[in-house]
Amino acid sequence: MPAYCQIHPLPYQADPACFFERVHHQPGAVLLDSGRPVAHRGRYDVLSAWPLELLQPQEDEAGSVFFARLRERLQALGPGRFKPGTELPFAGGLLGYLAYDFGRRLEARADGAKDDLLLPDARMGLYDWSLTSDHQQHSSQLVFHPACPTAKRQYLVELFESSSAPSAAASPPFTLLEAFQPTISRDTYRQAIERIHQYILSGDCYQVNYTQRFQAPYRGNPWQAYQTLRRACATPFAGYVGLGNDNAILSLSPERFIQLQDGRIEARPIKGTRPRSADPATDQSLARELCASTKDRAENLMIVDLLRNDIGRSSRIGSVCVPELFSLESYPNVHHLVSSVEAELAPGLDAFDLLAGSFPGGSITGAPKIRAMEIIDELEPHRRSLYCGSLLYVDVRGNLDSSITIRSMLARNGRISCWAGGGIVMDSDWEAEYQESLDKVEVLLKALQES
Repeated sequence: MPAYCQIHPLPYQADPACFFERVHHQPGAVLLDSGRPVAHRGRYDVLSAWPLELLQPQEDEAGSVFFARLRERLQALGPGRFKPGTELPFAGGLLGYLAYDFGRRLEARADGAKDDLLLPDARMGLYDWSLTSDHQQHSSQLVFHPACPTAKRQYLVELFESSSAPSAAASPPFTLLEAFQPTISRDTYRQAIERIHQYILSGDCYQVNYTQRFQAPYRGNPWQAYQTLRRACATPFAGYVGLGNDNAILSLSPERFIQLQDGRIEARPIKGTRPRSADPATDQSLARELCASTKDRAENLMIVDLLRNDIGRSSRIGSVCVPELFSLESYPNVHHLVSSVEAELAPGLDAFDLLAGSFPGGSITGAPKIRAMEIIDELEPHRRSLYCGSLLYVDVRGNLDSSITIRSMLARNGRISCWAGGGIVMDSDWEAEYQESLDKVEVLLKALQES
């Protein structure tokens, strides 16, 4: 019988910054943030730091081999479980990210895009402790895997119960040195959409997700930038991953990629967007327009079918279903159409098999998936890096939860990058798609430029 995880209660905090402030500058610091109290579907925040080890793919290492290494290290940590009646998402295990370009390690393809950001394709830390806040139960607790040493437990209890945070090395306030600028022109964007239309007419694809990137130089601590973004646009699948030397991933994602909980799989693809309006009548009109849009519903359905196929590779035969279709979810900047795909994991498979068969998410590639990804590589001048990858955990019980890193930024080597894209189909108007991409990130860019 596996040993139980030890739980140490702390005073409840609705804002994870109250806890994460104490470790954000430490090696391997990571926060998975449910964006409470205003976001949809948010329940848990999970944070940790000081991993036992950090794992990254080796040069030319296949994705399946990297996943095998992760599986081995997870097993080496040892089993852990909670006492009956305890509902917590993470019992110790792996936390980190997969970049969109990790997909090249799962499905080899030609590459025409430049890798100018040089972010490793993945980084997963192995953690024997976490701090989890449950916003349904209004509780916060330290969670220690059975392998976590007693001295480490005592240090963490003292750290988070202390009335004052430990002093950190001084870092200048986060500052943009210039405004964000797109890295392609409007004309280049138009030409790319026209080329996608040609591919659709020729029968290569039905839909392609096309993305543009915005960049600005910065200095200072990106954790401050994340807190600014969170105040402007809290979302249920947000997160922060410290990369050292004032580098970090800052994600305000509204989209779940895949959850695996006790053998049950759920994906929640987003496809279909309208901007919000400060005028309530106009805002409601935009929401009704989105819900009634034949084009947006057709795009959403294409991606639902794609995900049914991807998830079906790892699912028990006959278990894939679509319990929710074309639901409206509204965020501070946009309205979205969201659907749900569910299934049961097939016997003998695990979270890594599920990821290998599904990554990257179909909602940010297009259909058919592999051909759409080839077209993306041809038309987008730079690799997507972190954008459209995932922040995720896989715990020692085999459970998984993951986001799709849209509405996300990468602060790296003095430049902060942000991306925006959308699904292009035959009746897409390039000017409307261009404006939609701006609507998706306007609140984030504006928040940093005005802070």
